[in-house]
Amino acid sequence: MAAATSAFFLATPSPDPSAKIGNGSVSVGGGGFVPKSSSLQVKTKAQAPSKINGTSVVGYTSPKESLKIKDDVPLSPPPRTFINQLPDWSVLLAAITTIFLAAEKQWMMLDWKTKRPDMLIDPFGIGRIVQDGFVFRQNFSIRSYEIGADRTASIETMMNHLQETALNHVKTAGLLDDGFGSTPEMAKKNLIWVVTKMQVMVDRYPTWGDIVQVDTWVSPSGKNGMRRCWLVRDCKTNEILTRATSVWVMMNKLTRRLSKIPDEVRGEIEPHFLNSVPAVEEDSRKLTKLDDNTADYVRRGLSPRWNDLDVNQHVNNVKYIGWILESVPPAILETHELAGMTLEYRRECGRDSVLQSLTAVSSSDTGTFGKKPGVVECQHLLRLEDGPEIVKGRTQWRPKNLRSFGGLPADSG
Repeated sequence: MAAATSAFFLATPSPDPSAKIGNGSVSVGGGGFVPKSSSLQVKTKAQAPSKINGTSVVGYTSPKESLKIKDDVPLSPPPRTFINQLPDWSVLLAAITTIFLAAEKQWMMLDWKTKRPDMLIDPFGIGRIVQDGFVFRQNFSIRSYEIGADRTASIETMMNHLQETALNHVKTAGLLDDGFGSTPEMAKKNLIWVVTKMQVMVDRYPTWGDIVQVDTWVSPSGKNGMRRCWLVRDCKTNEILTRATSVWVMMNKLTRRLSKIPDEVRGEIEPHFLNSVPAVEEDSRKLTKLDDNTADYVRRGLSPRWNDLDVNQHVNNVKYIGWILESVPPAILETHELAGMTLEYRRECGRDSVLQSLTAVSSSDTGTFGKKPGVVECQHLLRLEDGPEIVKGRTQWRPKNLRSFGGLPADSG
């Protein structure tokens, strides 16, 4: 028992023959443990080591002193006073600071929108309906990967913005089903929209970091068509950058044949029609037919990649524009910029199609291509290698130092 007791209290015990076992208290002398309610009396002597490895220990408290200190500590809670009942001021201050910072952030955002007209009205790019529910508006920021060698947005970038707003218009109006721009009634009948004609006029191309605002709306076109128009502005200056008009018809997704607009579908889309003039005046001139003999430049071996297909499993119409420009001579691309184009889509091409791009260059009355930098007009044909036409088109090109289509640089003398 003495050995066990000494091991517990970390001291070398000296058995005291006067230790008594019986009723009453047990006393332990010499700094020992003194339990007051036990029938066992044991006296041991333990001395706190003053040195460890020859080094004096400062602040060492013996087991007896430690127990005495614990016994002296009152167990009752401190008295409740007014100070003790006050809240934690640090927590309250942190809450007030958080509320203030949140309010300041909201105020700054509202203040920026007032002072910075070039900032996005719609920061998430979703867009909104304006003008009594007939026009859809969406903003885009020109990214660094959307500009070309001229440090301006490419025509493909502009066309992608037009297509994106068209689809988001249908979605925001609550008409988008599982198809690519198809309404619920169109989806039931396996119908999709296909573009038959596109006219685009570009007054100025935006540059990296510009914010452009795109407005789009739809109108009827004949008995079985729909016209969609776009207007692109610079958010900072409200300058009109691009105008575009397109005509769309319906095609059966399974048979790939054109279809009339069913009454159920007409009932869905007619409430969203806006009676207005086209954004671009229609160019009624007939497109020139090209072949190997009349074309000045031919680019062969063009084929769509998997990423060129849309969800309706045909080549995206924006891709056709890139293919048409493949046969434009570098001399035009280096000195001129695309100012306008008229495209007529004749048929679609599939994943395994191989195409040819043909271009014939003509000159306007304002100058001769290659001699005097004037407005240049080109005729285009995109066809399959075995002959069927895909897209016919006409493009106008202006010198890069001109700000608007149709103008001419002043003679330098």
